[in-house]
Amino acid sequence: MKKQLLSAILAVGCLASAGAAVNKLVVEPNAKGAPIPSTMYGLFFEDINYAADGGLYAEKIKNRSFDFPTPLQGWNAFGKVEVRNDGPFDKNPNYVRLSPAGHTDKWTGLDNEGFFGVSFEKDKDYNFSVWARVPDGGTSKVRVELEDPATMGEGQDKCSKEFEVKGSEWKQYKVTLKPSETVVKGKLRIFLCKPETTVDLEHVSLFPADTWKGRENGLRADLVQKLAALKPGVFRFPGGCIVEGTDMDTRYQWKNTVGPVENRPVNENRWHYTFRHRFFPDYFQSYGLGFYEYFLLSEDIGAEPLPILNVGLVCQFQNHDESAHAQLDELQPFIDDVLDLIEFANGPVDSKWGKLRAEMGHPEPFNLKYVGIGNEQWGPEYPARLEPFVKAVRAKYPDIKIVGSSGPDSEGEQFEFLWPEMKRIKADLVDEHFYRPESWFLAQGNRYDNYDRKGPKVFAGEYACHGKGKKYNHFNASLLEAAFMTGLERNADIVEMATYAPLFAHVEGWQWRPDMIWYDNLRSMPTASYYVQQLFSLNKGSQVVPLKMDGKPVAGNEGQNGLFASAVKEDPSGDLIIKVANTGDEAQELQIDFKGLKKNQNYSNVTMTTLHADNDAENTLDNQEIVKPKTQTFTDKDIKDMNVTLPAKTFAVYRFSK
Repeated sequence: MKKQLLSAILAVGCLASAGAAVNKLVVEPNAKGAPIPSTMYGLFFEDINYAADGGLYAEKIKNRSFDFPTPLQGWNAFGKVEVRNDGPFDKNPNYVRLSPAGHTDKWTGLDNEGFFGVSFEKDKDYNFSVWARVPDGGTSKVRVELEDPATMGEGQDKCSKEFEVKGSEWKQYKVTLKPSETVVKGKLRIFLCKPETTVDLEHVSLFPADTWKGRENGLRADLVQKLAALKPGVFRFPGGCIVEGTDMDTRYQWKNTVGPVENRPVNENRWHYTFRHRFFPDYFQSYGLGFYEYFLLSEDIGAEPLPILNVGLVCQFQNHDESAHAQLDELQPFIDDVLDLIEFANGPVDSKWGKLRAEMGHPEPFNLKYVGIGNEQWGPEYPARLEPFVKAVRAKYPDIKIVGSSGPDSEGEQFEFLWPEMKRIKADLVDEHFYRPESWFLAQGNRYDNYDRKGPKVFAGEYACHGKGKKYNHFNASLLEAAFMTGLERNADIVEMATYAPLFAHVEGWQWRPDMIWYDNLRSMPTASYYVQQLFSLNKGSQVVPLKMDGKPVAGNEGQNGLFASAVKEDPSGDLIIKVANTGDEAQELQIDFKGLKKNQNYSNVTMTTLHADNDAENTLDNQEIVKPKTQTFTDKDIKDMNVTLPAKTFAVYRFSK
């Protein structure tokens, strides 16, 4: 490399102290390594931390169908309001009847608190809808308003619309509201207009017009855009522990999440009571974000869908009695759910479930390739139940890859028991979970170097470094995730996919941390962990390239001067991509040599992207630039090697192109 380019690159970081050892990296760009699966880096979604209702799902009304266990939870009623249960939708039978208050100075109506407030922005359109009727026939008039509780009664310019409800048959009514101010913690208010006539209301809904791709029943655009920007290869949904449920009645059932949105039943969200320090008794699943929407989102962001279904076991942490679970002779309905889901995703439009998919707006198949059965189950009861699922899927859909589980731990008795069982059953992949401290991630860079290559592939389905302190994701934990991920990449022949978890958290509704993306009602924020995932995904490459450090294969452990590294080649561009994490407290000098390059095959450009911050640094909604990648590109006619100083606590991606 010419001196001018060398000087420019050295200027980016801090120079190592005089006499510091040089770490020599030898890369063989022309050597053939393992192909890197397209699913290598992806996303895991679970409705925790208000990730669905109040988050990704753009609905702003809480308990919109009055079917929470406490029917008016989330609502404030005034005047004469009655909850009735003989409504038009069998799975959501409740509705409210608004009747005259009985005095000319009294009003009848409701207001909704939303999810930590009903937020709305100035001059943007919001689509209000409701199913309504006049029970005795005739005509009634309803007014709907967006209110700012902080300024009510001060002559504010109300954002309101009135509409007429006609006849005794249930119909859907729609109006568009355009607020003249931005309010983060507003309310939606509904009045029965004077002169009053009794009216029934069901499924009260408010969406921003600006959802992702402008869809009705849509998703929050800024959050989906952040997912799309990761270019994920796989999208796992809907969890997580909510797949299991607290008991059989509250387990996640995908068939309840498809079809008309107004007839999808409310389900208990097990996370509303799990954490006493963050107890949310009004946290339920509306199922407005259901399996059809998950498949559609996967398609939108270019990720393979990976649904997880119940194996006949409910949460084993909470249910120690065998009678709480489905017995072996009771599994057929659960097996049918898996087979029917595959038909829903892939079946022809003249099949039962393929027809429903087409009626919902997607006649083309979703081309489902993977299905996970069971979440973090353990013990002999799990493989005993999983085996008949595997046989049934293999018999009807032999091309579908089946994901099993190694339990809730990254090592130990259950882990050691389940891996041989997954091999015996012939699962295609095994889902490993590890939420572990910084010391674990430092020691696990070579975790997959010696895995058996003849058994199932690995799905690192839930992982995150749990560093000490801080509310969001501090930088040092994210740096150690990057170090660990170099080991995933070097072992792409055994690791087929990996997904950080959890994905989303509302700053007022979080229950678990760290998380990849944080948000409030109007803003969203990528964390340092988000940027680590993005740097790997955008620089995934097509095949692994052999890489040695100081004459030895890179083992990716803390004994190599705190350095972790991987190298890949991208086709068809031919770019070489080297990732290096310096987890140490001192700068490290790197000498990168290219071995085996043919004449006139040298690189002429290098793009260097670095992620660096203080250990406890973290982004906030008010300051999202604290931890963010920085990129520089350098050009030279002939790059034969490279010498650079990598600062302490830095993750760097070097992309060489011709």
